[in-house]
Amino acid sequence: MVFTLTVAAPARLDAVSWAEQLAEVAERIGPRFLRSEPRRQALAYLQGLLSPVERKNSWQLAEQAGDPGPHRFQHLLGRAVWEADEVRDDLQAYVREHLADPEGVLIVDETGFLKKGDHSVGVQRQYSGTAGRIENCQIGVFLAYAAARGHTFLDRTLYVPEEWAQDQPRRRAAGVPDGIRFATKPVLARQMIERALQNGVPARWVSGDSVYGNDGKLRLWLEEQQVSYVLGVSGNHFVWIGGKQQTVSKAAAQFSPEDWSRWSAGAGSKGPRWYEWAVVETNSLHEGWARWLLVRRSVENPQERAYYRVFAPVDTRLAQMVAVAGKRWAVEECFATAKGEVGLDQYEVRNWQGWHRHVTLALLAHAYLTVVRAQALGKTPKKRRRPAKTG
Repeated sequence: MVFTLTVAAPARLDAVSWAEQLAEVAERIGPRFLRSEPRRQALAYLQGLLSPVERKNSWQLAEQAGDPGPHRFQHLLGRAVWEADEVRDDLQAYVREHLADPEGVLIVDETGFLKKGDHSVGVQRQYSGTAGRIENCQIGVFLAYAAARGHTFLDRTLYVPEEWAQDQPRRRAAGVPDGIRFATKPVLARQMIERALQNGVPARWVSGDSVYGNDGKLRLWLEEQQVSYVLGVSGNHFVWIGGKQQTVSKAAAQFSPEDWSRWSAGAGSKGPRWYEWAVVETNSLHEGWARWLLVRRSVENPQERAYYRVFAPVDTRLAQMVAVAGKRWAVEECFATAKGEVGLDQYEVRNWQGWHRHVTLALLAHAYLTVVRAQALGKTPKKRRRPAKTG
């Protein structure tokens, strides 16, 4: 089997080591499958996702695996007995063991999956940031983890629009569980963040764009958990500064030239991403903690600005805020590599269960690549697990 690793040569791991790492992943999730056949098919599916097959749907993966047709993989995604959420928990344990970072950043974001027709679960005409316009698509909300040794995904859930959530015939046809109710993207983000923290993923920060930063309930919940955040907000978002409420764009217009300083938001494809930044403290009711308004402006075009709400310990420096704001781009890279390398968006399933099963296995394959790359670059030692006990 050929792996699509894009690591700088010379790599420190050979094909045997790659296979050993994949065997570890298979061993980890093996107990989730009560029968040997779906257990073998899950490993074969992961191998297919990691292969250089151009289109990673059941037909192409079956051909790669030497099967006469797609039926075994379709059975794995549709009718076999196993829970995608349990494998999701295994994914989080795998990431925690190999990439744990006390300064880690949890990043919430969504991506669109363009679809034809109206039968696929959750599909409708809605705004897709991936396409940059309103399209007929599904929207998945994801939680990524940015750590010193790499970045990958921790969680996923399909966004069910309110129209879908209230349409009982469509829900039943698409297999949406009875317990699923309409939830906004920030509510879904909170659920995923809470799961990751409960599962022991070490993280100091949460980051996301204005879809999440504009939501006061999400920010308040993070503050109650004493989890620091750097969350984007829109220009018409209101803050309290010096006992006066005003929009963040108006507050930023009052900064003097001395308030701005130049910092890199991290390395990009063309080198450091330089911006000018300014920060001002806003109202805060938490002892030992503070809230700030952080503003970023373009070096070339000072009128091009982005705004962030920040909550962190009072001694937090501007450089730390900038670093976290910059790490939000890690999720974009995760989406690009997951779609380009492990077929995140190349599924041909229509129902709730099939979507979550395919996407979960794709995220596990992405995490595997992230861990192997980190080891190949000498960033983390190889870890061995004791065989899981079975009852």
